[in-house]
Amino acid sequence: MPSRCHVIADDLREKISSSRIKAGERLPSEAQLASDYAVSTATLRNALGILHGEGLVEKIHGKGNFVRYPLRRITYFGGGLTPRTKPSADSALRVRVRTTNLQAHGQLIGLLGVSANSPLTEFLCLSHQGKSPHSLARIYVPHELAPTGVPAESHCYEGVEAKLAELRPPLAEVRERVTARPPTPEEAKALHISSALAVLAITRVAADRTGRVVEAALLVLPGDRTDALFTTHHVTHEGTSGQ
Repeated sequence: MPSRCHVIADDLREKISSSRIKAGERLPSEAQLASDYAVSTATLRNALGILHGEGLVEKIHGKGNFVRYPLRRITYFGGGLTPRTKPSADSALRVRVRTTNLQAHGQLIGLLGVSANSPLTEFLCLSHQGKSPHSLARIYVPHELAPTGVPAESHCYEGVEAKLAELRPPLAEVRERVTARPPTPEEAKALHISSALAVLAITRVAADRTGRVVEAALLVLPGDRTDALFTTHHVTHEGTSGQ
C-alpha cells in the first residue's frame, strides 16, 4: 500500500499534469497543504521532496514552492577547446558573468598546478533559459592570462570567452572528468533544484604545449535534464608501406 506521502505526491502530480496547477504557479504554503491533506508538516515535506526530485516542483528560498516550467534537455559537448553546452533550439540562453580576482587555494592549487596564493581570476557564469537556471560554471585562469577591462558583472560570456582565447597560448591537451553527485547547498540554491537531485559535475583542465595548465573549469549541470556527448576522432596514418 502506498505511503501517505506518495499518495499526496501522486495527487499533486496529477494536478500539475492536468494544468489545474500551472507552470510557474506557487503552491499553497506547506502549512496549508499539510492541513488540506490532514498530515504532519514532515509528511507533507516528504511528498514535496518526491516532486522536487522529479523536477516538477522547485523551492525558491523565501518565496515558497513553485511548479517548474517544462524541462528542456541540455547537451554538454566534451572534447572541444572550450566548454560548451547547448540548450534546445526554442529557448534563448542568457548568461550572467561575475569576475573576481582571488588567490589559489584548495583544489585549485592541484588543478592549475600553481603554488598556494598564486593570483587567479575566476569567471562565475550562471546561465538561464527563460526564468529557469540552466547551468553553473566556474572558470579559473592565471591572472596574467585574464583579459583586462572586463566588467565585474557582464551579460555576454561570448565576449569574455573570445578575449580569453586571444590571450592564452594554443592548447595541446584537454582533460575532462565527469561525475554524478548531490549538489552543494550553494549549487542547489543557484540552480533552484532539490538537494536530493543529482548533478553532473564536469572538471575540465586545459594545458598548452609546454604542459602548463592555462584554464580550469568546474561545470555543474542539473542531472534531470542533461546529456553528455563525447566524440573521438581516430587519426588514420596514410602513406605507410607494408613492405
